[in-house]
Amino acid sequence: MKKFLCFITIFALLFTVGCEKVTEKGDYKEGTYFASVTSGENTVTAVAYVDESGVLKSLFIDTTYPKNDVLSTKKALGDAYAMKGRSAEIGVIEGGAEWDEQLNTLEKKILEEQNLDWLKWTDETKTKTDSIAGVTVTIDKYYAVVDDILKQAKK
Repeated sequence: MKKFLCFITIFALLFTVGCEKVTEKGDYKEGTYFASVTSGENTVTAVAYVDESGVLKSLFIDTTYPKNDVLSTKKALGDAYAMKGRSAEIGVIEGGAEWDEQLNTLEKKILEEQNLDWLKWTDETKTKTDSIAGVTVTIDKYYAVVDDILKQAKK
C-alpha cells in the first residue's frame, strides 16, 4: 500500500509540474503606445497595449471623418459610414463589410501575427493588399500608424 501511495504521489507531482505552461516573451516593451497620421481632412490614429510579457495585447485603429460638417470617427459611424454596399459590389467579401468590420479584421490579424512582416502589397503605391481575408480598404495609413507604434515598442 505504501508503494502504491508513493507511486501516486510521485505521479501527481510529475503531472502537475510537467504541465506547467511556459510563457514566451514577446518582442516589445510593456506600455501603451500611440501614433497618428493626417491626410487631408482625415486623421488616422492608433493605440496599442503591450503587456508585461512583451506581447501586443490590444490594438485600436480609427479615422476621424467629416460627415455633415461634423467630425466623427469611422468606427463611431459604424453602419452610417455606408461602405457595406460598395464593398459588396467589389465582390471580394460576400455580402460586403462595413469599414469598422474590416478594420476589426485588420486589428485581429496584426494581434495574431504580432508584427507587419506577413503583409504583401498588391500595388506599386503600397496602398492595397490581399493578405487579409475580409479587408478591401486601402491600408497604407493604417500600416503607417501601426508600424510607428511597433517601432516605439520594439525592445
